[in-house]
Amino acid sequence: MSGTTSMEARQSAGFTARQYAVCFGGIVWREALRFAHQRERFVSALVRPLVWLFIFAAGFRQALGISIIPPYETYVLYEVYITPGLMAMIQLFNGMQSSLSMVYDREMGNMRTMLVSPLPRWFILVSKLAAGAAVSVAQVYAYLLIAYFWDIEPPTWWGYLTVLPALVLVGLMLGALGMLLSSLIKQLENFAGVMNFVIFPMFFASSALYPLWRVRESSPFLYRVCEANPFTHAVELIRFSFYGKFDPLSFAVVLGCAIVFLGAAIIAYDPSRGLLAMRG
Repeated sequence: MSGTTSMEARQSAGFTARQYAVCFGGIVWREALRFAHQRERFVSALVRPLVWLFIFAAGFRQALGISIIPPYETYVLYEVYITPGLMAMIQLFNGMQSSLSMVYDREMGNMRTMLVSPLPRWFILVSKLAAGAAVSVAQVYAYLLIAYFWDIEPPTWWGYLTVLPALVLVGLMLGALGMLLSSLIKQLENFAGVMNFVIFPMFFASSALYPLWRVRESSPFLYRVCEANPFTHAVELIRFSFYGKFDPLSFAVVLGCAIVFLGAAIIAYDPSRGLLAMRG
C-alpha cells in the first residue's frame, strides 16, 4: 500500500496546473456531451418536479396549510413551500443518475480506463463529481425558469444568485453520495433497489413536501428521523438561500456530509484498500 501511495505521489508531482486543468476540462466536457445527447434524461429530470408542482400541489393546497416559519415572513402557498424541496429532488435524482452512469462505465470498461490514468485517482473522481454537480445546477435553473411563469419566484431577483452556492454544495453532497453508492452496486440491475431503499426514503422522510412541525405532531419518531436526514438539511439550505438568508446548521451538515461521502468514495475506489479491492 505504501509503495502504491509513493508511486502515485511521484507521478502526480510531475504534473503542472495546466495538465490538471486539461484533464478537468476533458472530464467536464465528456459529461456535458453525455447530458446533451441524453435529452430524455433532461426531460425526465423536469417532469418529476413539475408533476408535484402542478398536480399534487393543487390537491394538497387546502389539505396542508403552511404556517409562518423561517425563512418565510408571511403565509405562503403550498407550491411555494415545496419548490426548494423539488429543486433538491432534481439534484438527488441527478446524483443517482450519475451513480448509474458510473456503474455502466465500469461494466463497459470506460471507468477503468479513466482510473488507470497517471493523474491522482482522487482528482479524477472530484472532476467527475464537479461535472455532475454542474449538470444538476443547470437542471434546477431550467426548472426555475418554468416555475417562474406560475409565479414561483424568490422575493427579489437576488434570490436566483444567492441560491447558487447552496445548489453547488448540495449537488456535490448528493453527487458524492451517488459516487459512494456506485462502488457498492455490482450490476446495473441492482440500481432499482437503490431507487427504492435510498432515494425515496431520503426524499419523503424530509422537509421537502411538508414542514417538520407537522411531522412531529403525527410521529415524534419520524420527526427525529427527518431531522437526522442529510437531505432535510439540503432542502433547508436551499430554502433559506433562495430567500437570501443563511442557515448555519444546514450548511454545516451538508458540508460535513459532502466531505464524508467524498472521502468514503475515494477510499472505496482505491484498488489497494477500497471496495473494489474486496471484489478482486
